[in-house]
Amino acid sequence: MRDYWIDNAIHITEWGQQDRPVIFCLHGLGSTALSFIEIAEELKDEFRIIAVDAPGHGRTAPFANPEDYEMPRMAQWLEGVIQALKLEDFYFLSHSWGSFAHLFYLLKNRDKVRGSILIDGGYQAKSLGSISEADEAAYYRKDFEDSWSTWEEFLNEAVYSGTRRSEALDRAGEDLALMKDGRYYWHARGETGAAYVMAMHRHEVLEHYDRLPWGIVLLRATLPPHREENRIHMATLFKDGAKAIVKDIPQASHLIHWDRPDVIVNEIRESWGKKDDEN
Repeated sequence: MRDYWIDNAIHITEWGQQDRPVIFCLHGLGSTALSFIEIAEELKDEFRIIAVDAPGHGRTAPFANPEDYEMPRMAQWLEGVIQALKLEDFYFLSHSWGSFAHLFYLLKNRDKVRGSILIDGGYQAKSLGSISEADEAAYYRKDFEDSWSTWEEFLNEAVYSGTRRSEALDRAGEDLALMKDGRYYWHARGETGAAYVMAMHRHEVLEHYDRLPWGIVLLRATLPPHREENRIHMATLFKDGAKAIVKDIPQASHLIHWDRPDVIVNEIRESWGKKDDEN
């Protein structure tokens, strides 16, 4: 694993060798590139894996203008990252918010993407949800400003909150912490979180499903059970509208890549490893 900067501003973490097929990874809201650490460590001999810290996350600075978080502009930002990395084609793996940006990127740059896997993201249309833009933005302004007095409290309550633990994920957890005045804070700030969710409300990919390439794979969470009805409804809309492949993952929360990293690894090997073996 190695990390570096592009344009002296955007933080990148990379695994694997330069001559292997590329998987570009984009994390979810409040996370960082290291959220993919277990997947990358398992696949680093088969793929070159590149993960970026999105603006306002990890070691990439936030945008000065909140409007730059809006989805069309974020897609342009991603294309700038891809060009700076000199990637002519790649596989795209994303989680949560990252999957929304992933889909907007595909609307303009589908020819560069050899295959897409969404980890429980991209299909949850805000217009069909039960929370308003103002209320969700207010939630993140407060939630991302919470703090904890000890490292163990931060790990237990902020990072894991009941999900599976490992040494590698502890390392990812370190990337999520900001120490200030003797307390542990979430690394992404409240205003950043609010800007991201407002952008998701204002730019719906739902209306563009028919413009997406066919065969996008969505790995859908099944926990907690009380969210199943809503998830099934939205996933069905995505499957039908985008001609996507939806796979329900048993015993997996929204953090499928933490709960069931084996599922992600197997899906990549089945979908992308075989494709490269054929070439």
